[in-house]
Parts: sequence; C-alpha cells; structure tokens
Amino acid sequence: MKTANVLVLTLVLLCIDVSTEWPMHTVCKEDNLEIYYKSCDPKQDFAFTVDRCSDIATHTFNVRAAMVLRHSIKELYVKLNLIINGKTVLTYSEPLCEPGHSKLVFCGMKKGEYLYYEGPVTLGLKEIPQGDYTVSAVLTNEDHTTVACADFTVKNYLDYY
Repeated sequence: MKTANVLVLTLVLLCIDVSTEWPMHTVCKEDNLEIYYKSCDPKQDFAFTVDRCSDIATHTFNVRAAMVLRHSIKELYVKLNLIINGKTVLTYSEPLCEPGHSKLVFCGMKKGEYLYYEGPVTLGLKEIPQGDYTVSAVLTNEDHTTVACADFTVKNYLDYY
C-alpha cells in the first residue's frame, strides 16, 4: 500500500504544471481605465496598489508598495519602456537614489529589509495615453542587479476632450 501511495504522489508531482510566472495583479479597474501588473522577476513578486484609479489621471496620486529586498539599495535607477503591439516606442530612465542625492525614503535600505512605501507619486503626465499598451518598469541597483521589475498593462478608454 505504501508503494502505491508513493507512486501516486510521484505521478501527481510530475504532472503538475510548474509555472515560472507570477499572477497578474489588478492595480485598479474603473469605468474606462484598467491597470494590471505582473512581476517579471522570476524569484520575487511584490505588492502595489493605488487609492483610486481615477487619481492616476491627475498630477499626483497615492500608492502603497511593499516587498522584501533581495538586494541592497545604495543606488537605484528606474527604466521605463512604453510597449505598443510588442514594440518599444518610448524609453525613459532616471536615477532615484544616488550618493548625496536620494529622491526616495527607502534609499540606503539593506538586503532582507522590508520595504514599505505609502505616499504620493507624481508621474508628470498631463493625461494617460488612450489605448491598450504595456509599461515595463525595471529598478536596478548600483551593481546593475534587478531590485524589482513589472510589466503594467494599461487599458485606457477615457476621453479627455
């Protein structure tokens, strides 16, 4: 009987589809605006929310983000890519943490620490572009190691006019 149980357990474990991707998370979903994200780091997911979807279309909105750091943040850089129909159409990068010049409260945090940020974020956009597209965001540290990354899917049908 024990051999049969071991055999069944082995077959179940071999037949399970092991996914290497994180699930798609909903940032917000309102009438004409939907935003989702999925971590593109195979070893780590993270939490990210906004107060209200409609606030994103304004100049500043409140977010909450949390994760356990797998890498220290002495320096931190962000690279954003706007992807439409599988092609990168716009790239933006900016330093967020540099020696003597830190824009974020969690600059200087060490590996293993719990990062939690709750507060305002300003994108500097007058409006969110209409349509369906992806924004790829990658945060790297001074060693060019990925601290966090995500692909944000945006579905915007808001009419600004």
